Amino acid sequence: MTGKTGVQRVVIAGGGTAGWLAAAALTRQLRDQVAVTLVESDAIGTIGVGEATIPTIRSFHALLGLDERTFLRSTKASFKLGIQFENWAREGDSYIHSFGALGRGTWMAEFHHMWLEARAQGFGGAVSAACAEHEAARLGRFATDEQGTLNYAYHLDAGLYAKALREQAEAQGLTRMEGRIARVERDGASGDIAALVLEDGTRVAGDLFLDCTGFRALLIEGEMQAGWEDWSHWLPTNRALAMQTRATGPAMPYTRAIAHDAGWRWQIPLQHRMGNGLVYASDYLSDDEAHHRFASMVEGEALTEPRLIRFTTGRRKRVWVKNCVALSLASGFVEPLESTSIHLTMIAITRLLQLFPFNGSTPALARRFDDLAQRELERVRDFVMLHYVLNQRPEPFWQRMRDMPLPDSLADRIAVWREAAHAWQGAEDLFRVDSWVQVMLGQRLEPEGHHHVARLMPPDRLQQTLAAMQAATAASVARLPTHQQFLDRHGGAPPDPRAA
Repeated sequence: MTGKTGVQRVVIAGGGTAGWLAAAALTRQLRDQVAVTLVESDAIGTIGVGEATIPTIRSFHALLGLDERTFLRSTKASFKLGIQFENWAREGDSYIHSFGALGRGTWMAEFHHMWLEARAQGFGGAVSAACAEHEAARLGRFATDEQGTLNYAYHLDAGLYAKALREQAEAQGLTRMEGRIARVERDGASGDIAALVLEDGTRVAGDLFLDCTGFRALLIEGEMQAGWEDWSHWLPTNRALAMQTRATGPAMPYTRAIAHDAGWRWQIPLQHRMGNGLVYASDYLSDDEAHHRFASMVEGEALTEPRLIRFTTGRRKRVWVKNCVALSLASGFVEPLESTSIHLTMIAITRLLQLFPFNGSTPALARRFDDLAQRELERVRDFVMLHYVLNQRPEPFWQRMRDMPLPDSLADRIAVWREAAHAWQGAEDLFRVDSWVQVMLGQRLEPEGHHHVARLMPPDRLQQTLAAMQAATAASVARLPTHQQFLDRHGGAPPDPRAA
């Protein structure tokens, strides 16, 4: 148990992406400081559909010492420059939320204020025309270079990803134990978790326990009773069907998110296949109808049967209770629209390393960890809600989303944008100003005013400046290979020397 001897043994309950990310990070970063044991059962399936990521994954991979080419080959990953949203504001609409900067602003105002002024004067083109990530995604082009020209993430095979992380963690000294958790043993004096007892009677003792058991939340909720805050009144989608199909064409460097009358569906291109999903609210679409619709929508030969995943958007009221810390789905869940699940796991692991309870878990550490986690998840929730709230679709589901009361934090953002075109990224915000701008304009929320900084320069100079930015972007993107060409060169298995 925890106490004066501190934390010397970490036990991770559950594998999957979350468990093996935690295992790989702790065994690499804490090395000989702690002994790490992971308990999982091959008989228990994992969600395993979190195949789209955001650019923060690259920083975490650097923390793990994970080589990109090795990662690409072992996970069959492709590259991602953003998400293409189709039919969200209205049927037939399409826009890309890219990972790039829209252009260069000043200390006084962001770039989009200059673009809004140019548009008011009758020129300026598209707001994203000077964004390399947007234009490369739109044209299906991609490459990496030492200058880091493009800001990108990945599409990956979650099962292969967990396997690669496991191999790394075990090579770094992790102990894996196979078995199902039968019960949790608590210390009578402190209330801390003392050990996990498996079905075969094996006792796995530890000082700090990480709950990576997914929606089941066996430790943080089943044992520690942390409590749950339901957000389904804001995000009522609660079902997803997922399946894999054979690719029918070249892989594009973006995720597709396509709205339908009761939710949306995804397409995620990997090197060897396409990941497909249908997200919906069961109040507006039955499971049987969802299966029928999904079957008619997917393209290419089916490689797996559709899997039904039930979920509720919300969060644990506490994610660190005594010596138990919940990660990933055990701590909370915001539906997968903006691919934040793996990031939230990674940032939680990063914070755990920064706040690691070497001298034992304390209430102060737990409160600090909880506070950071809660505020970031709220901001992610608001950004995901933004896509739903700003719609002009006629169906009952979309009318409900448009008319529902909003959290004050989101209502304020929308009001400030509508009135003066101001967007911001606070200390707890994952998404940058450019992300908010792309989604709000993409969802047809036109501001009534904007900052007049651009009026400080003559109109012809403003026009020349924007044109130069856009021309430079177009020229740099035109030099890139297609995403599929780059994948063929850098993502596949190394050549077989016997084939020479």
